Amino acid sequence: MCSVSLQSQITPSNTIIRFHMRLMKPPPLSSSSTAAIFRKARLSPYLFTLLVFILFVCVLYGEDLTCIFGQQLQLTSSSDPIVIKTGKKREKLPFTVGKTDEGCDLFSGRWVFDESTRPLYEESECPYIQPQLTCQEHGRPDKDYQKWRWQPHGCDLPSFNATLMLETLRGKRMMFVGDSLNRGQYVSMICLLHKLIPDDAKSMESFDSDSRTVFTAKTYNATIEFYWAPFLLESNADNAVVHRISDRLVRKGSINKHGKHWKGVDVLVFNTYLWWMTGLEFKILLGSFNDEVKDIVNVPTTEAYRMAMKTMLRWLRRNMDPKKTRVFFTSMSPSHGKSIEWGGEPGGNCYNQTTLIEDPNYWGSDSRKNIMEVIGEVFSKTKVPISFLNITQLSNYRKDAHTSIYKKQWNPLTPEQLANPVSYADCVHWCLPGLQDTWNELLFAKLFYP
Repeated sequence: MCSVSLQSQITPSNTIIRFHMRLMKPPPLSSSSTAAIFRKARLSPYLFTLLVFILFVCVLYGEDLTCIFGQQLQLTSSSDPIVIKTGKKREKLPFTVGKTDEGCDLFSGRWVFDESTRPLYEESECPYIQPQLTCQEHGRPDKDYQKWRWQPHGCDLPSFNATLMLETLRGKRMMFVGDSLNRGQYVSMICLLHKLIPDDAKSMESFDSDSRTVFTAKTYNATIEFYWAPFLLESNADNAVVHRISDRLVRKGSINKHGKHWKGVDVLVFNTYLWWMTGLEFKILLGSFNDEVKDIVNVPTTEAYRMAMKTMLRWLRRNMDPKKTRVFFTSMSPSHGKSIEWGGEPGGNCYNQTTLIEDPNYWGSDSRKNIMEVIGEVFSKTKVPISFLNITQLSNYRKDAHTSIYKKQWNPLTPEQLANPVSYADCVHWCLPGLQDTWNELLFAKLFYP
């Protein structure tokens, strides 16, 4: 039998799915019945010869013709219905329990103000939120930013089920890998889950000079971890505490330095973006950080980012078992540092912003588009099953959700800064509870209902 293989390309909202279809071979016609048909039709010798030749070719090469035209032809026997058998069942992705509506794009939708179900937890109820993200504790006067729910067009986002998540993670490891924005999503996940775990059955510890943080749910024998790797590759910003380096440098092809800590993880959630945004060019180290004379080249930032994406996918292909592990990549988290981009007054930013951006086509910086194009190109060519969490567009609307000035300040503020809050507002990170809880609702949906 002939097997026809169909493969869909990865897009920013799906994963690779492979399946095979086998078409039934038609029953051959007997020579006597064929001759009788020709006699009744009183065909000319030339036409008769041509039809016999065509029939001979069809019988001799029927299987090959089925391969070529199988999807167009309706092949039946005398009284049987059309038969299309699956040669190989679609493999169920790990952790899935169902699927979303056909054609549903969870990442295309609108924000709905919802006081009845939001927030999903209270800031004061989650002791794991870093002081950089506790906006209420640091004096934010409003709470509306906590009460927006994402509503996809034409379908609904599955409700986050903490019990299902914990039961699924029983005996397993979940790890977020990336920068401080991914750490915010990691903390959000813990805040969504920890209430179901008794106080004496959970813990939070840091290892390797704070490069790895591990939340343990002891009764489930499960861990939810964060690993600091802002570029995924080895860099001069790998120190999780002292990493504020302006002259950033990444070593080419060096993912194994960090990757050895990711092996065996059951659910991996990657992100990397913000640290690459230092200008039009980026420095790449071709040798070792230990070399006395370092071989450094400047390349376009988009090409440096492309290199990182290809290296990540290569590592996954070599080290991941797609029958056991699910991998996600979270797209760029937008910042709102220039109010002029959304039609605001020049010189402003996210400070004192309490409303959403209403323009459905708002995108912000062109650099995000360029990076998104790189991700789309690289992911579309890979056979590695990776789910893309496209949080960029929906987060673009949320200029109200940043920590702004309502966070722990690591350095004392000067009188000039205090007189101008715009100068020290953090328009990169997000208050918790808030926007990043939606990111985890989307992660939940893609994990269990792809």
